[in-house]
Amino acid sequence: MPSSQNSPAAREAGAALAGLVALLDIKSKGGDLFEGTSPKDRWQRVYGGQVLGQALVAAQRTVEERNCHSLHAYFLRAGNPKHPISYQVQRSRDGRSFSARHVIALQKDKPIFTMSASFQLQEEGLTHQNPMPDVPPPGALKSE
Repeated sequence: MPSSQNSPAAREAGAALAGLVALLDIKSKGGDLFEGTSPKDRWQRVYGGQVLGQALVAAQRTVEERNCHSLHAYFLRAGNPKHPISYQVQRSRDGRSFSARHVIALQKDKPIFTMSASFQLQEEGLTHQNPMPDVPPPGALKSE
């Protein structure tokens, strides 16, 4: 019996995931400048999720040991998949627990997208929740 990992669907999913990882692996152009490309397909515009994902990767590569917990983005112009996208990262702030980044995505020196992102150091926080009471599961209760 064939393994589900070797099925055509599993191989297709694996290839799709590998393609996504490659798409998000943007190139460093030195300092806080990065460059991303688009897949070679028939689309006339760049998919917005691609631009957002590449911008987040660019910002994350300028931050150490912190995870993104908030971002705000604006799509300004349609992107052309035939041209590379430059990502300029501005290091707005690096504090003890938080870092803030602003990213501008450009094509042909025109901004097509902007993003502000906040990154937080993983820390133990306050607990605001009481423990769950010991009650029977819903299936064990009597019906109406």
